[in-house]
Amino acid sequence: MQTEYQQYMIEGQRAGLRYCLIPPRNVPQGLIGMQMGNRPGSSLEFMDHREYQPGDDLRRIDWSAYARSDKLTVKLYREEVNPHVDIVIDGSASMALQDSRKAHATLALAALLAQSADNAGYAHRAWLAGEVCQEITNSTEQPATWQSIDFDYTGNPGESLMKQTSPLQPRGIRILISDLLWLYDPMATLLRLSEKATSVFVIQLLAKADVAAPERGNIRLVDSETQQTLELFIDASTQQRYRDRLSGHQQNWHNCTRQCGATMATLIAEDMLANWDLSELLQKEILRVS
Repeated sequence: MQTEYQQYMIEGQRAGLRYCLIPPRNVPQGLIGMQMGNRPGSSLEFMDHREYQPGDDLRRIDWSAYARSDKLTVKLYREEVNPHVDIVIDGSASMALQDSRKAHATLALAALLAQSADNAGYAHRAWLAGEVCQEITNSTEQPATWQSIDFDYTGNPGESLMKQTSPLQPRGIRILISDLLWLYDPMATLLRLSEKATSVFVIQLLAKADVAAPERGNIRLVDSETQQTLELFIDASTQQRYRDRLSGHQQNWHNCTRQCGATMATLIAEDMLANWDLSELLQKEILRVS
């Protein structure tokens, strides 16, 4: 791991002292280290009724309500929430391009989120999606002590999540930090992250160069992961196609996160490092000022 990365994790941890991770809404504190979430689950605390839908567990049908109204309804119960956060970092080479600050911003943001989880009373664990998705050394400790983090993976982070060395904590919160600039079905990734989770946050971290269309003229593109090259002539129509495809890719991720009940936010690496602009994380109710 590069020595300079350590400084960004220290700065991120320091900045995180100002924030708290927001737990699932309407979550009363439990007495044994557990919390109750706002999604339907299988605990014993009654939450609400809703109309029966095909596929619902027949054991949840409220037969007394059926006798009164002649309508099938099911009982919903609050699920238990484990006060734990798993932070998954995209370890692919595209996160550490030359002249890009994405790697620095990624580690600073991961450290900030870990500290904000601690401020909210949550334990945390950090993971790196590389050849396999494995736990970062010292990941349960303060972020400044994290070790063995490199952005050199040439594969697909979505596939990496399918090769996890150990399971993520059940009933906890999962956070993915990635530029999302890889070809893989977002739904497959989100379903993997959502499995037995209470909440899932996807934070897309882009560099300014990712957002801006390439300048006009002849350019040579080099794939940071495969090293393949492509000669292109950039004109106005090419620039617009780039913008349209990036927008469509982002919209596809937004649509899939909504379908999975997850939350997605996008940050620009340079802006975040310059002034800790986390306004979107505050607006999306991922963080709050402590």
